[in-house]
Amino acid sequence: MIIQWFPGHMSKALRKMEESVRKVDCILYVLDARAPFSCINPQFAPLLAHRSVVYVINKIDTVDPADVKAWKEYFEGRGETVVCTNSALGKEAGKVLSALSAINKEKVDRYQAKGARYDVKAMVIGMPNTGKSTMINSLAKGRRTVTGDRPGVTRGEQWIRLDNGVVLLDTPGTLCHSIEVEDTAFNLAYIGCIRDAILDTEELAVQFVGKMSREYPALLEQRYKVTVGDKTPLKLFEDIAVSRGFLLKAGEVDYSRTAASVLDDFRKGRLGKIVLERP
Repeated sequence: MIIQWFPGHMSKALRKMEESVRKVDCILYVLDARAPFSCINPQFAPLLAHRSVVYVINKIDTVDPADVKAWKEYFEGRGETVVCTNSALGKEAGKVLSALSAINKEKVDRYQAKGARYDVKAMVIGMPNTGKSTMINSLAKGRRTVTGDRPGVTRGEQWIRLDNGVVLLDTPGTLCHSIEVEDTAFNLAYIGCIRDAILDTEELAVQFVGKMSREYPALLEQRYKVTVGDKTPLKLFEDIAVSRGFLLKAGEVDYSRTAASVLDDFRKGRLGKIVLERP
């Protein structure tokens, strides 16, 4: 599956981000813990070239702690600064702020030595629907921005001043122009980075069921009261439909309703803690 959904507002946003990165000291790069590598956007490379980066592995409540640990060690092994958080940070907000302070300490100390205060300016970037706005709302104690569980809610740049000498520049979630690696495309579609309206959600859900039957068969069996065995993804998908009663009047499978239900169950965490890729 090759995805080439790149709305005009994303292209405009990317150009604006390349201009605005000169105004900031560092970057907060938000990744979904279920698919951190797939959430790396190659088109952000110019933004990262001359700025320090804090990688925020977000939504860690959706995956097993062992998988969080593995991804944290992976990024640290590359010499990166990484913080692992839930979307609604709560007490974890200090982790993000501490990381921002640490990578900007030299500049802040220079200003303090002169008797001046320096506000750290950080650009927040990421794929759509990775939890950027929810994270920022938590850091800003709920004072600002519109959030949603669909990609593309944030459409323009927004500056947000926090209470502790940090100013955040929020930016719209932005995809690649073309996602040609099939696993990456599917992973981004599974976690909701791409609008369902442009996808064949029935094909997507069958692919997802196939992946889960190989990697998390017990979770499928527990949720849907089916037996995985050596069934094909399509047969297992149809068994799920029958088990849930998603049938049309003639007794045929309601593929559309089943697909929507399976994808929603995953995205809302009803299937359990699932990671789509490991380092």
